[in-house]
Amino acid sequence: MSVAPLDASFFARARDRLRTRAQSAGLDGLLLLRGPNLAYATGLFLSANERPMGVWIPVENEPILMLPGLERENAEGTGLNDLRFYEEFPGDVPAVLWMLDQIGSKRVAIDALDAALLDAARDKVSLLDLTDHAMAVRTIKEPEEIALTEEAARFADLFLTRLHATAADIISANGTEADLMADAMVHARGALFAQHKQAFAGTPMGITASVHSGPRAALPHGAVLERVPQHGETLIAGIGASLGGYHAESGVTLIVGEISGEQRRIMQAMEACNDAAINACAERRTCTQANEAALGTLRDADLGDAVRHRIGHGMGLAGHEAPWLAPGDSTVIQANMIFSNEPGVYRPGLDGYRTINTMVVTENGVDIPSRFQANTPIDERVIAI
Repeated sequence: MSVAPLDASFFARARDRLRTRAQSAGLDGLLLLRGPNLAYATGLFLSANERPMGVWIPVENEPILMLPGLERENAEGTGLNDLRFYEEFPGDVPAVLWMLDQIGSKRVAIDALDAALLDAARDKVSLLDLTDHAMAVRTIKEPEEIALTEEAARFADLFLTRLHATAADIISANGTEADLMADAMVHARGALFAQHKQAFAGTPMGITASVHSGPRAALPHGAVLERVPQHGETLIAGIGASLGGYHAESGVTLIVGEISGEQRRIMQAMEACNDAAINACAERRTCTQANEAALGTLRDADLGDAVRHRIGHGMGLAGHEAPWLAPGDSTVIQANMIFSNEPGVYRPGLDGYRTINTMVVTENGVDIPSRFQANTPIDERVIAI
């Protein structure tokens, strides 16, 4: 489908889904304070700060948008009719307690609450549910949301394509990790903004990246340094892209020079891990089972000691969100869920490897909008210096 910013009809349908969830939970409504949940229900993409912002989604009647007064103009742009404002933070009455007074309902779910306010909040209601019901609704994406994720993945791939094409020249000129990232970032971000900046003005859009090499590639989250990658080393690039507020990820491990037999073996094991995660999602296993199926392939390849993290996480209005392809998440995988797929092998003091694909679970299987790995087989993932 064509890619466009989410419109008023989408947010109206989102509120209907939230109402249905609240009713099923025996609640009068949902008070949403978390930024992604507020955006999902209203289309407001406001920077999070110390001033609480909330929207009340009742089972019956109209929603109430409650913001600090300095956001009045932004509130008026949502099309919601019941707008209420508090003066300033911290205020004589904490904003969240003020919101509970405004809605006046007794069976309330709040998606996030400061523990210091817990007793006072309980005194204002007969039932206080601290479940993030909106996140549960958001796990199943609508076609418009999937389209935005798929388009974002295209620009994450574009970063990798540029890096792969130019890295040899940059490194040969004594270029560093920071130089590699800057070159690919200018290229990919420029293309993203050239194509979408006008239509998506006012919504989150951008690219984040990391590029790290050699022994430092053994750090799952490594800072980008003024370090020149050396012949024979691994170079990890992990890219996140967002469009219209929706996130996707792509990533790859490249080899500076020629791929050794041991490097190829590890990269092949990671490819098997990636495929096992896809198969587990297609089979609609639980998130924990998908994680175990994927990471089990690395253990079978005698790489168990080099595993440092889960296989993946949900993506949407947050770059990392539920469900989690990880131990402890018994969520059954369903169609229209979106996950990252991140096999990682980390050998401290020696090297590290990680690949990332975005996965969209469909009625018939799994779609992979991240295409760099599919278009660049293992033996082509080299930086020929």
